[in-house]
Amino acid sequence: MVKPGRPGAGNSKKKGASKGTGGLGRKALEGRGPTPKAEDRSWHVAGKRKAAQERFAAAGGKGKVSQKPQGRDMNRQQRSKASDDTETVTGRNSVLEALRTKIPATSFYIAQRVEMDDRVKEMLSIARHRDIPVLEVTRQELDRMAGFDGVHQGVALKVPPYEYAHPQDLLEQVIDRGETPLFIALDGITDPRNLGAIIRSTAAFGGHGIILPQRRSASVNSAAWKTSAGAAARLPVALAANLTTLLKEFKKQGVFVLGLDGGGDVALPALELADRPVVIVVGSEGKGLSRLVTETCDQIVSIPISSATESLNAGIAASVALYQVSTVRAAAE
Repeated sequence: MVKPGRPGAGNSKKKGASKGTGGLGRKALEGRGPTPKAEDRSWHVAGKRKAAQERFAAAGGKGKVSQKPQGRDMNRQQRSKASDDTETVTGRNSVLEALRTKIPATSFYIAQRVEMDDRVKEMLSIARHRDIPVLEVTRQELDRMAGFDGVHQGVALKVPPYEYAHPQDLLEQVIDRGETPLFIALDGITDPRNLGAIIRSTAAFGGHGIILPQRRSASVNSAAWKTSAGAAARLPVALAANLTTLLKEFKKQGVFVLGLDGGGDVALPALELADRPVVIVVGSEGKGLSRLVTETCDQIVSIPISSATESLNAGIAASVALYQVSTVRAAAE
């Protein structure tokens, strides 16, 4: 006895020829024409590469725009980055300044479908003339490169580790140019964003450089680059093995050491600093100047503020002091 199958189910035991489609499959393909080339398909990797090349050419570039490697190649690149000690500069102003000052960059990253303004076009032009590889990546990849709170504005630049100057060399170079030295020394500043803001202010008010201690100090990393808005590419930063020892050496060479502290004996507006070399020492917002540095300073100066405010951020305090010094010097000229 044969059991009935499910309604509508085919008989898998049926033998013999089956009916054809009557040409319906062939007719369905008529009128579509040949399959487009890979580079003419916008969703294909080759199509994306062609589109990137066209945007690069429109911005005045030549040659080829590289695509980010995929699959195992990308994994190898990511593994190599784990031991890579390069820094990533992000933001249009910072990247452009770094390229203008001819920092030996290794790669220039640009987001897909980035908005082309004059700065981006100049970046591409400089990268082309200096043979810096141009890599088009997704915005998600740039987000990862910029970090949790980084703002990349569609561009990033890989640069080698920052090359610090020697403090004594900085002093001699300024004196050789016939200028009156003005430096900022940082005592216990560990936030790289504070460092970046101080670099920016020092450059804006005519300072000649920043001096950092080797220990317990922020370094010129990607966060400092970003906050400096490109000033880190122009203003030298020196590294001192021991800040107190260096300040004593500077004093022997006629440099006036000025410490900023809320409990200073002299208010900032009362200073007259136009006729002497100066190094302004800024301490951390919480602890202020260390004891040894305080004892080394020629004078401790306070910035008058409202009693409702406990203290000033280190970057703001440095900016106020630099402005006062530059104002007094400008009036004396």
